[in-house]
Order: sequence, then C-alpha cells, then structure tokens
Amino acid sequence: NEHILMARRLVEAGVRCVSMSYGRWDSHGDNEGLVRDHGPKLDQGVSALITDLDERGILDDVTVLVWGEFGRTPKINSGGGRDHWTEVSCAFMAGGGMRTGQAIGSTNRLGERAQTRPVDVQEIFATVYRNLGIDTSHTTLRDPSGRPQYLSQKDPIAELY
Repeated sequence: NEHILMARRLVEAGVRCVSMSYGRWDSHGDNEGLVRDHGPKLDQGVSALITDLDERGILDDVTVLVWGEFGRTPKINSGGGRDHWTEVSCAFMAGGGMRTGQAIGSTNRLGERAQTRPVDVQEIFATVYRNLGIDTSHTTLRDPSGRPQYLSQKDPIAELY
C-alpha cells in the first residue's frame, strides 16, 4: 500500500528509522474474517517491501521488523475472536545483514507457551540496536532520577548473525 511505498522512499532518502502502524488486528470477535481480509494485505505489502529493498541493493542496510505488542489466545472465544495473550507472540525480521529464513523458537502444540528457545523482548530490542550500530553493552540513557540505564539487558538474537 501507499504507506509501505512511502517508507521505502524515506529509507532511500536517508531516513534512519521509519515506523508504521497497521492496527487492524484487535480480533476479539470474528478473528477468521479479520485474518482472511488483512493477512494477505500485510503479506503482500511486506513481501513487496523486502523485494524492492533487495532489488535496490539496500536490504542488508535496512532492518524490517513486523511485530505486535502481544500475541493472541490459542483458543477462540465465544465471539469467534482471540483475546490478548502475553505468554507467546511472534516477530518477523528481514534484512539488516541478518541470517534470515529461519524460525527461532517454538511453542507447545497448542501455541500456549514457548517450548524451545524463547526469545526475550529485550533480545529483539538489542538486535535492532545492533543493526543501527548501537552497542547496547556500553550505551546508556539516564532515567528521570539521573541514573544510567542500559538500552537492553540482553544480547542480540545470536542465531541471526
């Protein structure tokens, strides 16, 4: 869509960080219809972005992250939807010179909880910072009381490098 095209153009113009929101995923009701409608749109848009960045020779310089702030319940609720679920979520990453094309971690067969190699949210932050050239083991910001706080308490996702 036009927002993804604009993001690509901003990156080509030298903008270091572009954020977009595709907030149509609050599926407390009619989850099947929502995913059927919006899933292909997201898939096509992100796929086109990655292809465009690769064809322009800049994919290794750009980190693409598709991620929500929480997952969805493994079971359908009475309204045919899925509610908020903090036990498991997923993130999709591409570009950034990373070794992609892999799934890192897994859930139990019902998708209720992480089973192998859970990835901490701080690892995702550290991965993005690393791709931006920021060393989280030495970089701090001061909190409101003046104390230094590290940007991330974890290392980048090792499997990506």
